[in-house]
Amino acid sequence: MKKAGFCAVLLSAVMLLSGCSVFDGQYVRVTPHEIQSAQSQQESTAVRSYVELRETLTEMVAAGRESMVILTQDYPETLLEENMKSARRYVCGYDPIGAYAVEDMTYEIGAKGGMTAVAVTVSYRHSQSDIRGIVRLANSEHLEQTVLTALEEIEFRQVILVEDYTKTDFGQMVQNLAQANPRHIMECPQVSVDVYGQGAARLIELSFTYENGRDVLRQMRQQVSKVFDSASLYVSGDGSDRQKLNQLYSFLMDRFSYTMDTSITPAYSLLRHGVGDSRAFAMVFSAMCRDAGLECLMVTGTKNAEPWTWNIVQDAGQYYHLDLTQCKEDGFFHERTDDAMGGYVWDYSAFPACGTAPREISEEP
Repeated sequence: MKKAGFCAVLLSAVMLLSGCSVFDGQYVRVTPHEIQSAQSQQESTAVRSYVELRETLTEMVAAGRESMVILTQDYPETLLEENMKSARRYVCGYDPIGAYAVEDMTYEIGAKGGMTAVAVTVSYRHSQSDIRGIVRLANSEHLEQTVLTALEEIEFRQVILVEDYTKTDFGQMVQNLAQANPRHIMECPQVSVDVYGQGAARLIELSFTYENGRDVLRQMRQQVSKVFDSASLYVSGDGSDRQKLNQLYSFLMDRFSYTMDTSITPAYSLLRHGVGDSRAFAMVFSAMCRDAGLECLMVTGTKNAEPWTWNIVQDAGQYYHLDLTQCKEDGFFHERTDDAMGGYVWDYSAFPACGTAPREISEEP
């Protein structure tokens, strides 16, 4: 994007010099010409070293500026051209914001007020508002919270600059966050990831694709939140772990005669239509337990060689397995020890050992 005023000011220069592009690697050596002042031009900036030159171009791009005059009085012409070539390559390829935002960067060498100067023009593939909207993080520590916020707000795109980036599996992160937050995230989106930059700092562009629209997902969330609120009211605040677990089990199981099936909106389908698979039961029950102050983990493994998900709950200081789909079949709430989990396979090292004896709770809360 070139400003008309800027192009008019440099028309005579353009007739003498073809533009330099970082992408074609071709450069033309010229005799400095006078760069006239114009209201449309950005204020001139003076630099005295390559480091300052590179920083100036980096800051120009970070601000989304389209044109600038850089005063370079102390540069020999041949060195200036080589420095511009190196600085531009750095900004457009190595610097994460430049690699993400810049479509092309051209320059023309001339003079302003008797001083050697470089007129720089940048065209962008992203707007100034896009650049200003980049979330900036010092390191990867807060990446998960940033992505969670984007999922909760049903954003379709999130751009994050991480100064000290650690390689991250964003697809798995999104799945884990959706699974851990069924009250707020109705649908786990497909995520595509583009990474820009070549140093420690990287810019991450995340694109989220949903099958449902934002308004539909928000309506689903409102309905699901009401059910979670009702579940919290159903639990006795001063009851034992056993009593609270049984109350939540009764609240969930008494809602429907459930149909076992998979849905892209697991919490909504389970709580509003009585349709869900083992993962839906486990994620909803785990979230309800957390709301009630109970420790409840989700376990992903297999049951009879089929992918399966269930819970591990803490009851009176002891851990037990809890598969709500099995409780549904048996007709009552029952916890199991590790020894009683025949047919189930999971990562034993990732979860606490469960029980010394199975406990069954058949009485009403």
